[in-house]
Amino acid sequence: MSLERTPQQESLTALVRKFPQSKIVVVGDLVADQFLYGEISRVSREAPVLILRYERTETTPGGAANCACNLAALDARASVIGVVGEDEAGRALVEKLCEAKVDCGSIVTSASMRTTTKVRVLAGQIHSTRQQVLRIDYEGRPLADHNLREQLRARMLEEVSDADAVIISDYNYGLADAEMIEAIREATRERNTPVLVDSRFGLMRFTGFTSATPNEDEVEQVLLRHFNDAGELESAGAHLREQLNFRSFLITRGSNGMLLLEEGKEPLHIEAVGAREAVDVTGAGDTVIATYALGLASGATFADAAHLANHAGGLVVMKRGTATINRQELLSSVLRWGEA
Repeated sequence: MSLERTPQQESLTALVRKFPQSKIVVVGDLVADQFLYGEISRVSREAPVLILRYERTETTPGGAANCACNLAALDARASVIGVVGEDEAGRALVEKLCEAKVDCGSIVTSASMRTTTKVRVLAGQIHSTRQQVLRIDYEGRPLADHNLREQLRARMLEEVSDADAVIISDYNYGLADAEMIEAIREATRERNTPVLVDSRFGLMRFTGFTSATPNEDEVEQVLLRHFNDAGELESAGAHLREQLNFRSFLITRGSNGMLLLEEGKEPLHIEAVGAREAVDVTGAGDTVIATYALGLASGATFADAAHLANHAGGLVVMKRGTATINRQELLSSVLRWGEA
């Protein structure tokens, strides 16, 4: 292995070393990701279904909570704005966030809400790797309480006042409504704080922010069309970026890498890093936007921040479940990049 570093490697490693200096605020929908593990014992006589011998259940932060955990794992000062219910899933979620060293002081706990929970059932034989066979979603109620919304906006304003970047993590559970979006826009305008958007179903509701990180499928869903090649994606993505008045779009493309569409610049195609076949893509988008935001907060260009996000995404999809990466893993990937 050559000890000589390329100029880009020098630039990227310098940015990663700055990560602990940044405070990033995540505003969004908190989700409890639960993984229920079981051993296949036999086929039921009542119906043609497997009977699993229960082993254990693990709860990990999902949605906006996973984004915050990724920031903390990269040694940033991460703060999260969101709501959980007064239930077991909500308590477990907040406990996990605190263990990950995420600032949970602005999470609101409400008896009127139910913590959104996604239960993934993983099954296998006694000595085999457990595979996901079923997912059960327990959806939270719509966030309709006016006082609760006001409380969340007040906490957002307080946290954003000294933030180096803001991430809106919208999983369509109601926190990022029109009033919250406008409040974030006003709160970040004076300091020109970067605001990045990850919206699963409602990208068209967000305008005038710094950047967004949709995947290719999400762009197709927004535009109601299928792209036959990268050229079509470039053209349509650039038009959508301009329409929404974002400074850049970072479109993730799985094993095809990423496409950065930046105002006033040529499209940048970034080749995927690492193995071509992912082990598990659960939560990978949260890792990508967390790293991308930290890059921009540390003074990176959009291109350098996108390269860092690409490395992070390539690492996390090789881990099972809702996972994170740390700064040493990211640095190692950057330094290995380009080797034969």
